Amino acid sequence: MNTILSALIGIALAFGTGAAAAQAKKQDKKPAGFENAHALCIGCHGIPGYKTAFPEVYHVPKIAGQQPGYIINALKAYKSGERSHPSMRGIAASLSDEDMKALADFYGAAK
Repeated sequence: MNTILSALIGIALAFGTGAAAAQAKKQDKKPAGFENAHALCIGCHGIPGYKTAFPEVYHVPKIAGQQPGYIINALKAYKSGERSHPSMRGIAASLSDEDMKALADFYGAAK
């Protein structure tokens, strides 16, 4: 009887551990386009002191550590045309709301 009980407890623990791991992985999952979107951001915003020459010489702000709400609002403003930087408008136009949130959360947590 103890052997059966031990086996059942072992099976229950194995399933519980697997379920916990699956839940952790699910919470860590980024949207499908996250890596591509992140690559677009880091190319300019990840270089300390970077300046772009299009459409004019423009100091590129550091976004790591910025408030996520600010990043989302800025991306939405670029997407709608409220903000006018051509490169950012093009990039933001390709982002879904889910992409914007994932990027904002990522950069908001970065230092």
